[in-house]
Amino acid sequence: MTASRRDRSRSQGMSLDSGQWLLICAAGMLTVAGIAHTAATELIHSNVAIGFGALIAAGELARLTMPGNREVAPVSTAAALGYAVLLDVGNKPATHDALQVVAVVSAGMIAGALPHLAVGRPPRLDAIARRLISSSLLAFAFRPLAERLSPTTAGSNWWIALLVMAVLITAVLLVDVGIAAMLRAEVVRTAFPVAVRDEVRMVARLDAAVGASAALLALSAHSMGLTALLMFAAPLLVTQVAFRKYAGIRATYLQTVRALSRVTEVGGYVEPGHSRRVSHLSVAIGRELGMPEAELLELEYAALMHDIGQLSLSDPIPGGATVLTDPGQARRIAELGAEVIRKTGVLNQVAEIVRHQCDPVALTPPTASRIIKVANAYDDLVGGSTDRDRAAAALERLRLDGGDAYDPRIVEAMARVVDRLAPVSVL
Repeated sequence: MTASRRDRSRSQGMSLDSGQWLLICAAGMLTVAGIAHTAATELIHSNVAIGFGALIAAGELARLTMPGNREVAPVSTAAALGYAVLLDVGNKPATHDALQVVAVVSAGMIAGALPHLAVGRPPRLDAIARRLISSSLLAFAFRPLAERLSPTTAGSNWWIALLVMAVLITAVLLVDVGIAAMLRAEVVRTAFPVAVRDEVRMVARLDAAVGASAALLALSAHSMGLTALLMFAAPLLVTQVAFRKYAGIRATYLQTVRALSRVTEVGGYVEPGHSRRVSHLSVAIGRELGMPEAELLELEYAALMHDIGQLSLSDPIPGGATVLTDPGQARRIAELGAEVIRKTGVLNQVAEIVRHQCDPVALTPPTASRIIKVANAYDDLVGGSTDRDRAAAALERLRLDGGDAYDPRIVEAMARVVDRLAPVSVL
């Protein structure tokens, strides 16, 4: 592993908060208990356990990162949930208990993570812990019912087993969304209801596919045996490829936008780091105001490119500080920047945000436009300085100029953000 990768891994570990560490410790204790119990007794139906463990490992190996830095492993999750609700395999009842489920899922996840570790791509410990805890909760809830729901005792009433599976899988996935929202709310400092809404919007379709695949995998094993593992892995892998492409497109957009935002810095139109600082501050203000993640992404794009209209100027504004220029010129810069962004053909909403960033508050421009206007003015006055007196003076000036120039609610939200981030600078 290179030094840079070691540093990155170390910084990721140090950035974990108390909630994430608690989740990881709980998953660790479950792993130890499951493996110790299984080693002390015996591995029931070892061929089935190995088959599911191998699919879980393959799913972990093919994990992907979705927008918002969400690590997901749909194939692994579906296999783990399927093993937790397994009734029988080829007419042979599945009599394994919940702790064996924990042991098999843990072993599969560890095996799937090892190749990534070998090349310096460690998994997100909180994400892998959530996946383990979700399957463990389902196993502890379902395994005591498995014998009574088995076709050997329940006759042909498969719909009862399917109903129980659907209810418990849905409940477990909802719990997982709640845990993810709590962790995210703490990490990005947003309101819990907003975090829940974002998680539901981002993972609802994927969770529905994973839950349905887990239940069908468990039921299909009755007649298809272990062949069901291969049959259901294929469509899940296709779904995963689609999500990977989607995530790749989003990442490419952001990289392109960041490259465009640096053109004004390279050309000497704005101070180095200005666009990045305005973007970071704008997103932090948006989170403080409870904006959903989809709007935060548009806000980030618009904040990165808010000064791109300055490329049309024959004489750059000193320091690129549009807060010091006349309102008419600032609006022209915003209009030209919006036209440049609109020509991309895919960022029309971002273009509208940039277009209205200099509008008076009385004209009710979009919230994102008002946020960028406040964040840009603050950075024009403070720059990269971490001096608290300079920050306080800039905030006081924005408060005095508030009303029609700057939205007072956004100025106060920024004041809270600046105060919270002051010890480590707004950068």
